[in-house]
Amino acid sequence: MNPNFKEENINYPNYWNWNGFKICWSVIGEENKIPIIFLHGFGASRKHWRNNLEYFAKRNCASYSLDLIGFGDSDQPGIRQIGRLNNEIWCNQVKDFIAQVIRPKNSGKVILIGNSLGSLVALTCAVSLEDQIATVIASPLPDQIQEKNKKITKNQLLKKFKDRFITIFFIFFPLEIILFLITKLGVIRLGLNYAYFKKDNIDHELIDLVIKPVLRSTSARSLRAMCIGMSSRDEKFQASYLLRKLSASKKVPFLLIWGDKDNFIPLFIGKKIANFYRWVKLKIVSDSGHCIHDEDPSVFNRISYEWIRDLKTF
Repeated sequence: MNPNFKEENINYPNYWNWNGFKICWSVIGEENKIPIIFLHGFGASRKHWRNNLEYFAKRNCASYSLDLIGFGDSDQPGIRQIGRLNNEIWCNQVKDFIAQVIRPKNSGKVILIGNSLGSLVALTCAVSLEDQIATVIASPLPDQIQEKNKKITKNQLLKKFKDRFITIFFIFFPLEIILFLITKLGVIRLGLNYAYFKKDNIDHELIDLVIKPVLRSTSARSLRAMCIGMSSRDEKFQASYLLRKLSASKKVPFLLIWGDKDNFIPLFIGKKIANFYRWVKLKIVSDSGHCIHDEDPSVFNRISYEWIRDLKTF
């Protein structure tokens, strides 16, 4: 425990200009020794780590939480402003955040902790920044998983046709109407009830952090850029390829934390990853769903900190 820890507002907004876009981030314990970046999942924001940041800050960790572009209080660019949004773009955002925000204060290796989409972003960063990343904690890891020896070959002409079709489809798909109906029909609460096995933490604070970004006038255009970007990614930005790349060096220790009641990304996917990539460690949390860090924060925090404490990569 850090005896010099001071209480701070875990959601105090700081703003950083990234390639002309306004990015929101928060930090507590910034002067601490071990930098951690917490990366939220799809539809969430930095505020989703409300039950985790202080725990790590009290244990000598500089706890950063970042709104990925398109989410939370960060800008919500569309196709015209940014082209596409996918884990390649979010990885570039995180890499520049490390270089421009963290490095002036801290030269230590960075820990990346992600929930769902944030886990995929963390994995992407680990591949391109493996010498700067101490570990990745992914809870859980989305994306399809192929056997590590299976090579995917794609007809480039077919891929171009598919990508063009996806782009045209989402350009004309009425996301503005869909998002309006989602906010009016209580769909967000239904989605949270499906994501959370334990319902105790589905409160007004959680609903607000999910719904407020959706209510912004730029949310539909940003979602459109995400749908196109994530649906037309190159193979090298998919989880199977990234895990194979990371396997080559095994420089970045990788921990999976998975709820056995996860309705969105079932546990068998976590077991499949751990079976294919034996250097990946899998911890299963009983009676927990898709957002263990918020459903069972004490369990999540303990497992994560014990893993960090025992690391030999610093």
